[in-house]
Parts: sequence; structure tokens; C-alpha cells
Amino acid sequence: MSETGASNAQQKKPTTLNNETACCTWSSFARTLESWVFRLINIIARFIFQLIYGVNGKSMPAITDPILLESASSLARKIRRQELTSVQVLESFIRRIKDVNPLLNCVVDERFDDAMKEAQEADELIKSGKFSENELADKKPFLGVPISTKDCIAVKGLLHTSGLYERRNYKAEKDAETIALMRQAGAIPFALTNVSEVCMWWESNNTVHGRSRNPYDTNRIVGGSSGGEGCIQAAAASPFGLGSDIGGSIRMPSFFNGIFGHKPSKFVVSNEGQFPIPFSVEQNSFLGIGPMVRHAEDLKPVLKIIAGEKSSLLKLDEPVDLKKLKFFYKENDGGGRLVSPVDKDIKEGVHRIVEHLQNKLNVPVEQVQLSQFRQSATIWFANMKDDSGYGFEHQLGNLKFAINPYTELLKWFIGASKHTFIGLLTAILDKSQCQFGSSKYHHLVQKRNELREEMQKLLGDNGVLIYPTHPTVAPYHNEPIIKPINFSYTGIINVLGFPATAVPLGTLGSEGLPIGVQVIANFNQDRLCLAVAEELEKAFGGWARPAISI
Repeated sequence: MSETGASNAQQKKPTTLNNETACCTWSSFARTLESWVFRLINIIARFIFQLIYGVNGKSMPAITDPILLESASSLARKIRRQELTSVQVLESFIRRIKDVNPLLNCVVDERFDDAMKEAQEADELIKSGKFSENELADKKPFLGVPISTKDCIAVKGLLHTSGLYERRNYKAEKDAETIALMRQAGAIPFALTNVSEVCMWWESNNTVHGRSRNPYDTNRIVGGSSGGEGCIQAAAASPFGLGSDIGGSIRMPSFFNGIFGHKPSKFVVSNEGQFPIPFSVEQNSFLGIGPMVRHAEDLKPVLKIIAGEKSSLLKLDEPVDLKKLKFFYKENDGGGRLVSPVDKDIKEGVHRIVEHLQNKLNVPVEQVQLSQFRQSATIWFANMKDDSGYGFEHQLGNLKFAINPYTELLKWFIGASKHTFIGLLTAILDKSQCQFGSSKYHHLVQKRNELREEMQKLLGDNGVLIYPTHPTVAPYHNEPIIKPINFSYTGIINVLGFPATAVPLGTLGSEGLPIGVQVIANFNQDRLCLAVAEELEKAFGGWARPAISI
């Protein structure tokens, strides 16, 4: 290179660097501006929703029956020992549903009469002496205990609508595999609970059954898509239940309603009998059916049953020494785009857990960064794509045809559509996301794989991560439309395939609503999540009971 050329190159270099610096500065400024605009919109929206609904709504009625306070495991023991009858237990929960459902709208179908016959049969079997108490505990661990589930998991003879108007009269012809396994264990299906339309939104509202309301404040959401199940559990109107989770559909309702909920490791629990069904192996790995309960002791036995032959992979009977676990925590996602800041109450909850683990168990707790969590939503949306040719507009058409979301949206504005606004908006936005097979898709799949590998190395076979389940407590009805990306705190765990347990922290926060965290572990290390959940329940109280008048 000539001296003149070298001199020109040297002169150009600072210009290039200045351009890059200016670009980075502008990008940082734009991101900061976007963040402040998003916060301002949320503040204005919150003010409007408070004007619409009022600061506080009604709360669930007081509990007047001590049976409602028992865990499902405790009820099963008392039924086996003939301290209670299955009929007594079922009657108590039916009464409770009739007390709370007019207010909460969480139950959308029931089989009370058939369940009562099955309860009588369970009592007769116990009285017959055909099996000893120990034999019953082994063969039918939940004999005579009523169980509820959401309206996308098939229960023979009950509605199976998934909140879709096209399916409003559809009834399941047979049980989902998980329900069949719970029946074999002696449980008695008795109630079906509300969901969001086609189970793809985090507020449970649809044009078939309407909107469910939070038992701690009826102006607030119950979450979705297992929102009705979270609600019925928090209201003590069912001993235990099943939900399903593809982006947080167990953990968000569990968090908003202050109960325990577990999303199992990928491929452990069968998804057979759900609607809508996953279209690919990848989607099937993201979706999982799991327990939703008020008492942590019910998590492990239910998971063991619904995992069926694969339960051995989880080694659930293997004891967990909490003092030998590695504990990590992360108090936020690192600043994801258009994601709300984590509430002060939730951050304080995380710190109380850290303090408890350090002081009581005398174990170190390490704060971690995991910078790719900032892209949680983008990674989730991309990894949900498949090559089936079925988009969300097909799901809204009951997989028989694709609706025209634009036409339906026009109809919605004049009250003529049978779909929800958010369902139609989701169908429209579905096409705007990166598509399967694109360069962006492959880039984001690689991002997921890198994050999965990083977390596997971090957690090993004896590590857990404490992480917020959601950045805010239960919002007002319709408020999620303003902050749709907040589901990313749970969604990222689905595409990674790890198990995670939502854990309530006993007390209500400053807004009078439950707070909690999720506990995450490596593949098939579900028992670690469950053991930590039980420890945190002992330390902080778990489910916050409503008023009790017995």
C-alpha cells in the first residue's frame, strides 16, 4: 500500500468508528425511549382500568367446612381409614363450587351425579375389607378424592371446547390419558374449569363460557390458559387438579391465584387427549400436563401417577438433601423489550427466599445473569413455529378451516363475531412473526440451544434456579392486552424443556394479591423443584387461605 493509500485508510478509520459509536448511541437511546414510552402507556392504562373496575373487587367467600382445608393426600388417607367418606368429601366440594362459582365463573361443566355414584362405590370398596389400608394406598392412592381439570383435557362425557365457539357443544368421547391414569389411582373427576380461547392467551375468557375472576379480587385475572383451574384451587372448591402448559399456562394461573403448579420435564407426561394438539415433535416437547394444587405435598404423588411408565425417569422416590443442592437466583429477565419491570413485592420475595436458604440451610445462593433471557419472547415465538401449514387461524377454525381474522375482526367491532378480540389479534400477528425455516428462525433456534446448554452446565444434576414466575401480580381484566409479552418469564422455560414449579409465598402483596416464584431444574430433575417447593411452603406458608369461619 502506498503512503497516500495508508494515509487515506487511517483517515477513514476514525470515521467508521464514529459511525459505529453514533449507531450504538442512537440504538441505546431508542431502546431507552421505547422502555419509557412502554412504562408511560402502562401507567396510563392502569389508571384507566382502575377507573373502569374500581381499585378493589369482591373476594371469595369464607370457608366454613374444614374438609376444604385438607390436602388431597390427607383426604385420601382419611377416606382409606374411614375417618371420612368419599361421599362426605365430594358433597363438601360440590357445596363450595355452588357457593363460589356464581362469583368466580371458574367451573364450566360438571358430573356431580355420576361422581356421587363413584364416591359411593369407593366407600363400599373400602368397607368391604377386600384390600388393606396399605394395599389401597399402593394400588389406588387417591381413592375417593374428587379431581378437576381444565376444558382442553378430555373427560369422557364432559364438554371439550377449549373455549372455542365452534366446539361449544362438543363432548369428549373418552378420557385423556392423564385423566385415565388418575381414575386408575382412584380419583373421581367431578368438575371442568375455564380456559382462554384455544388455550393461547394468559387471561381465561372466551365466547363459550365467559370470563373467570380472581378469588382474591374479582377485578383481576386468573391467568391462562389453565385459569379456571388456578381459580378453583385457590377458592378451595376442588382438592386438586390438572392443568397444561405450553408458555406458562400452569405456572401463571398458579402464581396469580397463589397455589402450586408444576410443569414437568419435556416428553414425560402424555399430551394425548388435549385440544388443540401440538403439530410437531418440538411443540409436543414444549407442552406438558401437570398438577395444580393448594398443598405442595400433592405435587409429587400426582406427577408420579400422570407420568405413567415414564415416572421412573424422574426418580421421584429418591430423597433430596437440600443442603447438597446448588442454588441460583435471577430477579428479572435482564430487560426484555416491552416486558414490565418486576414488581417490588416479587423482588423482595426472591430476596426473602435467598435469605432463608442462606440462614436456615446454610447454603450459598448465587445470583446469575443468563443474558439471553432478555430475548425470551422472541425465542419462544420462533421456536413455536412448525411446517404443518396450520396457523392460529386454523385453530380458531377448529382445525377444519382457516378463519379470515380480518373479516372476523370487523364483525367483532359490531358484536357479530364468535371469537375474542385477543384470539383474532393473535391470528393476525401470527403471520407477522418469523416463519419456520427462515434464517431468523434458525438463528433463534440456535439461541435457544445455546441458552439450554448454558443452563444445563449451570444446573447439572443438583442445581435449581429461583426466578420470578411473572413480572407483576395479577393484572386487571383485559390489561394483559397492554403488556402481552410478560408471559416470557414462563414461556422461555417451555422451549428449553426444563421442569418448573410455581411456588406461592404465603402472604399477599401490597395490592392484596398472591406473590411467588418459579423453581427450575435440569431435565428430569423434577424432584428437586418439588423438594424446594415443600421447603418454601414450610418457610413461608404456601397458599394464603381466605377468611375461615368454622
